[in-house]
Amino acid sequence: MPRRSFRVLLQYFLTAQQSILVGGQAIIEGVMMRVPGAYAIAVRNPKGEIITRRTEFTSLVEKYAIFKKPVLRGMIALFESMKMGVGTLNESAEIAYEEDSSEDMSLKDKILSFLGTLLALSIGLGLFFVTPLFVTGNLLNLSETAFTFNVVSGIIRIALFLAYLWGISLLDDVKRLFQYHGAEHKTVYTFEAGENLDLESARPFQTQHPRCGTSFIFIVLISSIIVFAIIDSVVKLFVGEMNLQVRLLTHLPLIPFVAGVSYEVLKLSSKYRHIAWVRALAAPGIWLQNITTREPDDDQLTVALESLKHAFGDDLEKYQGQTYVAEAID
Repeated sequence: MPRRSFRVLLQYFLTAQQSILVGGQAIIEGVMMRVPGAYAIAVRNPKGEIITRRTEFTSLVEKYAIFKKPVLRGMIALFESMKMGVGTLNESAEIAYEEDSSEDMSLKDKILSFLGTLLALSIGLGLFFVTPLFVTGNLLNLSETAFTFNVVSGIIRIALFLAYLWGISLLDDVKRLFQYHGAEHKTVYTFEAGENLDLESARPFQTQHPRCGTSFIFIVLISSIIVFAIIDSVVKLFVGEMNLQVRLLTHLPLIPFVAGVSYEVLKLSSKYRHIAWVRALAAPGIWLQNITTREPDDDQLTVALESLKHAFGDDLEKYQGQTYVAEAID
């Protein structure tokens, strides 16, 4: 790592103290950034122009005190992030591919988007949830041992996830998406460090970020082993025999709860990352980002910077120049 990069990163980790909800995600030929009170997208169209759109948004966690409770706030954050992510992905496709945005097409797009999202969720649940349970219980015959069952099924789930990430990372379109993911992280780092939101300041930062959604997913996979092992032990006391149907009925409804627990773990690991054993526990999630992030070029980094600037709008001067620990999951 160049000397200036090391100096900037060291300063970032040593001085960041205030917290602020800032994060984002890579979208098609662009980046979405979320800040207090709003989120924005910046996308390059086929002409090479950067198109920006800003939407005011206030989380349910900020509106209602009950949703600020630990675990529950993570469940809300996951739901809102998924909804926001799908919506901005559709917007970016419209801009990047210059699709017709008339009212008739908009209605059609909404229907197709809903069906596509439903299909993607079904495939995801089938591959990463049902398959490990079936293999562990029906093929390996480990249904009656709660802890062993969940450790083995968890390992299978993680292996499938790693294989999936590696497979899609070979696709050209996904490689570009991962470059924008890296640009998003560099931009968030730049803002958190109190640096100017320009190319020179953003280039030295790394593409791996401790609050990335990739790290969050890995924590979910680990947390699910522990939570489901406990649940299986309790359920077995009441129903006796454990099988695939029983586990689906008890595990599926608890996925949001596991996500909420994982959200709290991610926040704690970010807050106490100066402790060696916490960094060790968080390391696998950071390593995974070697797959899901790539070094962006200056054009992609410019898009990410414009997205964050546009998200803040007139409030940018109020926040810029200070050091932060961002609380959002990227």
